[in-house]
Amino acid sequence: MNAILPIEAQDRPARLTVGVVGAGRVGPALAASLQLAGHRPVAVSGVSDASVRRAAALLPEVPLVPPSEVMARADLVLLTVPDDALAGLVAGLAETGAVRPGQLLVHTSGRYGTAVLDPATRAGALPLALHPAMTFTGTPVDVQRLAGCSFGITSPEELRMAAEALVIEMGGEPEWIAEEARPLYHAALAIGANHLVTLVAQAMELLRTAGVGAPDRMLGPLLGAALDNALRSGDAALTGPVARGDAGTVAAHVAELRRHAPQSVAGYLAMARTTADRALAHGLLKPELAEDLLGVLADTAPPGRPGGTTAPGDARPEGTHPGPDTPASAPEDGPEDGPDPGASRDDSPDQSPKGDEDPKGDDPR
Repeated sequence: MNAILPIEAQDRPARLTVGVVGAGRVGPALAASLQLAGHRPVAVSGVSDASVRRAAALLPEVPLVPPSEVMARADLVLLTVPDDALAGLVAGLAETGAVRPGQLLVHTSGRYGTAVLDPATRAGALPLALHPAMTFTGTPVDVQRLAGCSFGITSPEELRMAAEALVIEMGGEPEWIAEEARPLYHAALAIGANHLVTLVAQAMELLRTAGVGAPDRMLGPLLGAALDNALRSGDAALTGPVARGDAGTVAAHVAELRRHAPQSVAGYLAMARTTADRALAHGLLKPELAEDLLGVLADTAPPGRPGGTTAPGDARPEGTHPGPDTPASAPEDGPEDGPDPGASRDDSPDQSPKGDEDPKGDDPR
């Protein structure tokens, strides 16, 4: 059997010049990863001081130019801007004649597939949606994190192999997402990553209030084990007072939260109801215990409301309950870069082809 020899980056076919429109947290990292695979970053656009610093750190010696110049120089252009700016940016690039036939246009939004690129596609561009399911920091560590990272990819069927090849070259794992499934896919990542950050931050605040000096050290092993068990076993990994049906303990939790952290009550109740639904549906919560538990969750009213009444979204009408797979509320949209907890936008590009990326995951970009 002949040994398969590794191919040096410079010897691989179809090396591309790469440009970045929007030097937020994601674009420079992806361009730097493509550079390691043998492609050549040639131009980047960015508006804010933070974007300029990121581009300098991750893409040294790559010139900072206007978006129209990025489009003119690159075979493959990464459009890494906020979700809400993407459609306007694409329309502006197409209207100004910046799009070249045969040019690969890649956006990294989790929410959108390739339809958002239609104006550029009509101008001859080749559309790809490559969304890394990873949180980004805007530092060189992001390039390392792409190894083994799943990418949600959407493209025309004839470009699917090209999309998968680009992801593999960056060290990622391509996962095909149908155009119509992109919003649901992104909502799932927001629940799993963005909302997780909220829960963890809230838990640390409560532990500090309870007198714990190092809540991060206390939570680390517990959360690591819980996440590992959940990924391995799903709902079978549920533990705790809700899964056991300990109505008295749950009532005590709610009472203490009302006293010390009333802003946490709504989230606790929503998660407890959803956890009870799933535990009951999977046979972990005994029906005879579920009745008392659900009664506690339904009868607990925030201060200022009559007992047993709740605001919309706090509880269902009496006698009804959501299915085990229906969360109390679903996020409308996560960060454009995917599950990137804590990311903030550098710039908000207008309808013309200029601006910066949403520095992500969320954004899971």
